[in-house]
Amino acid sequence: MNFVEYPDRDFLMLSLADRLAGELADFLRREGRASFCVPGGTTPGPIFDTLSGVDLDWANVSVFLNDERWVDETSPRSNTRLLRERLLRGNALHAKLVPLYAQADQPEPMLEELSAGLEPHLPISVLLLGMGADMHTASLFPGADRLAEALAPDAPILLPMRAEAAGEPRITLTAPVLAGAMNIHILITGAEKRAALERAASLPVQEAPVAAVLKNATVHWAE
Repeated sequence: MNFVEYPDRDFLMLSLADRLAGELADFLRREGRASFCVPGGTTPGPIFDTLSGVDLDWANVSVFLNDERWVDETSPRSNTRLLRERLLRGNALHAKLVPLYAQADQPEPMLEELSAGLEPHLPISVLLLGMGADMHTASLFPGADRLAEALAPDAPILLPMRAEAAGEPRITLTAPVLAGAMNIHILITGAEKRAALERAASLPVQEAPVAAVLKNATVHWAE
C-alpha cells in the first residue's frame, strides 16, 4: 500500500483528479480504450466535477460503479443518478455508462445480464474506491450475507449483498475484480477513516474487507 497525505481536501481532490485523468489518458493512448470504475456517495463529487471538464477521448471510456443500491435512478439514493449529475456531463457526457442496475424488484434475476455487460470492460483500467469507517469498500460490508462468496478467489463478477449497515439491497463488484484493477486508488478523509485504514492492515479480511484491495492500492488522505 502506498499512502499519500495531502495538506487539505481541496488539494487532494484536484491532485487525484489529475492523476486519474493521466492514467486514463495513458490507457487511451496505448489501447484505444479505458475503463473507469468509481464509487458512489458524495465524497468523490469534486473529483467528478473536475474530470467532467477534462479533454479526454471520453467516447472510448467505459464508466461503471463499484456498487449500487438496488433503487431506481429516480431515487435520491441512486449512485447512478449522482454519477450522471457530477461526472457524466460536459466533456465526459460522451463516456459509455455500463449499468449496475436494471428494472427488477431484487438484484438476483439481473445478475447474469449485468455481469455480461461488464465483462468486456475488465480488467478495470483505473479504479477509484472509497472506504467506510467500518472498513467496508464497495458493498463489501463486514457481516454482509454473502461477504465470504465475494471475497473468494473464484468469486463471480457481481454479487447481491445485504447488510444491516447497507440499508436497501446492494449489488457489488467482488473482491477479485476490484483487486485485479490495473490502477487502484482509495479516497478517504478525516482522522476516523485514517485510523480505520491503519487497523484494516492487521485484521482478517472478513472484518476489514478493504484489506482485499490494499496490497497494490494508493491511498489518498487529507484531514
